[in-house]
Amino acid sequence: MTRNTTRAASRRRSRTRGLSTGWAALLAAPLVLTACGTGVTSDQAASDASGDTVTVTNCGRELSFDTAPGSVVGLMPSQTELLLRLGVRDSMVGQAQTEVSALPEDVAEQADGIPVLSTDAPPAREDLLAVAPDLVAAPTEYEFTAEQGFASIEQLDENGAQAYVATGGCADRRNTAQVTDVLTDVTDLGAILRVPEEAERLVQDTEERLAAVEEAISGSEQPSVAQVYVEGNSLSAIGAGIEADIIRTAGGANVFDPDSPEFADFFAAQINPEEIVGRSPEAIVFGVSGPEHEEQTREYLRDTFPEVPAVENDLLVAIPASDLYPGALGNVDAVETIAQELYPDAF
Repeated sequence: MTRNTTRAASRRRSRTRGLSTGWAALLAAPLVLTACGTGVTSDQAASDASGDTVTVTNCGRELSFDTAPGSVVGLMPSQTELLLRLGVRDSMVGQAQTEVSALPEDVAEQADGIPVLSTDAPPAREDLLAVAPDLVAAPTEYEFTAEQGFASIEQLDENGAQAYVATGGCADRRNTAQVTDVLTDVTDLGAILRVPEEAERLVQDTEERLAAVEEAISGSEQPSVAQVYVEGNSLSAIGAGIEADIIRTAGGANVFDPDSPEFADFFAAQINPEEIVGRSPEAIVFGVSGPEHEEQTREYLRDTFPEVPAVENDLLVAIPASDLYPGALGNVDAVETIAQELYPDAF
């Protein structure tokens, strides 16, 4: 069993914990098995072992590292997991937003002893700077919003730290992000941290899992899918971004068009229930922050859309909101979960 296969099984056992700011962070935050984005060049990647400077382009910024960072922080459990799977636990001086989601069971123990800088929101500026990081990994640029009291990218730079934002979380790519963007992140971080072999194995495992989904559903008729988020009586549709690409990669035909005006500037839009009724999706995928939120959402969908095929056939697929963040290996878990629900006879 590959490491990522183990991760997927572990993640299914370890569900997302409660989250008060999850959706706010998510909003601030044909299959081709190649990573998108700039990343490292082949020459730079080859230089890792020799100790030469590694340079990557991230969110339009050039990051250069003369040596492997020795003080690393993951600003979301998804980034903490990625760093742990790259084998750099001994270099980690902080983890953040630890109550947003649980780490998969097979790596959770490795996080024991890593200082917790925050629980349900990005760490305060002074708390992050206090651990003197030289590399900070985050899912989106939101984690560096100075107006929220977080350390900005410029402030980190002034204190000797560089910020790496997940490729799919860069502001100019948030609406067009793809599942395979995480491969860019794995490769970039593997080069920066001088662990290219670990990165290569992780990339290979991820590609194999995505290829297995693609092969299993190949030639099947695509069911129509609506992807939504429900909070109270507020209903939002997901039409673009990494969230929409997860649906596409899992073999779903999204009933919301990413090229529609409502998704021109943002991947999500608040809608009226009639929008779902009129599109009559065969499946509804929804992000959840925990078991209670999942049950509340299922109740809302059943009460609001009793005659929509997805509800009639009970094809309501819950996905932990943390698996929908950019730069998360959980993106692949989400693809597998959705594909298995949409094509139960293919797996």
